[in-house]
Amino acid sequence: MPAGIVTKSTGSWYEVRSESGESIACRIRGKFKLQGFKLTNPVAVGDEVVYKFEGDDALIIEILPRKNYIVRQSPRQKHNLHLLAANIDQAIVVVTIINPMLKQGFIDRFLLMTEPHDIPVIIVFNKSDLFGEEEEQIFGGLKNIYEKIGYEVIHTSALTGENLEVLRSKLKNKTTLIGGQSGVGKSSLLNVLHDDLTLRTKEISEYSGKGQHTTTFAEMLYIDKDTAIIDTPGIKTLSFNNLEVEDVAHNFREFFKASSACKFGNCTHRNEPKCAVKDAIDEDHISILRYQNYLAILDEIEAQNYWERHTDY
Repeated sequence: MPAGIVTKSTGSWYEVRSESGESIACRIRGKFKLQGFKLTNPVAVGDEVVYKFEGDDALIIEILPRKNYIVRQSPRQKHNLHLLAANIDQAIVVVTIINPMLKQGFIDRFLLMTEPHDIPVIIVFNKSDLFGEEEEQIFGGLKNIYEKIGYEVIHTSALTGENLEVLRSKLKNKTTLIGGQSGVGKSSLLNVLHDDLTLRTKEISEYSGKGQHTTTFAEMLYIDKDTAIIDTPGIKTLSFNNLEVEDVAHNFREFFKASSACKFGNCTHRNEPKCAVKDAIDEDHISILRYQNYLAILDEIEAQNYWERHTDY
C-alpha cells in the first residue's frame, strides 16, 4: 500500500504528499492514541502514514513510527492534547521585543515542548528594525541567557532583510517547525525567505497591541525537495496537562544539570534546603527570569492537577 507524508491537517481531512509528490486528500480510519492521552488530532503534520483507496476515498490506515513529535495542551479541550507536528529536525520560535511586546515566558513554555525530545531550537527575535537602545539591551541580555544554556539566538527583520540569509541557511535540507504568538511576523518572515510562500499577513491591532491570527491550520511548505517548513497557527498560550512537576524540572536543562548537587533527589527547587539550583540562581549562574517562569508553570500544573482530582466531569 502507498505511503506518504502528512502536509496539512484541517480537522477531519488530511493532505498527504505521496512519494511521487502528488497531494492526496485523506480521512482517517480507526482511533490513534499517544501514550494513553486523548488527542484532538491523532495525525500530525509531518507524520509518515500508510493509506489506501476505497472507491474514490483515500483512508489513512497506519501511522509509521515517529522519531519525535511536539505536543501541547488543547486550547479548547483542556483534557486533551493537540499534536503540532511530528518527525522534525529542528524548531524555530519567533518572538518580538516590541510590537507586540515581549512575553519572555512564552519562550520557556515553547522550549518545554521541544526539550523532552532533544529537538534543537533557534530563538528568533523578529522586527529588529524597530529596536532602539532599550530593545537592543533587552535582546543582548536574553541572547546571553539562552546561548549560555545551549540555544541559538538571532535577530531578524523581514523589512530590512537583516540576518535572513543566516536564517535561510539554517533551514536548508531540514524539516523545521516554526511557531510563535500572533503578530510576531512569522508569516512575513516566511514570505521573504522564499518567494513561493505567499502566506497571508495581518497588521497588529492598534487597539489591543496584539497580533491577529493569519494561519488557521498547521501546514508543511516545501522550499525544495529536501527543505520543508511546518507553519503553525499563532499560539496565544501554552499549557501542559501532560506534565508533572518532575517533568518540568527535568526539562529546564540548566536546572536538571545543577540538580545533581541538590540534597534531595526529588527536589523541586522551591523550598527544599540545600538546593543547588537556588544556589546557582543566587550566584547568577542560572537566570532568575527562567526560574520565575519555571515557578509559574509549576503553580499552573499543580492547580490543574488539583482541579482534575477534585472535579467530576
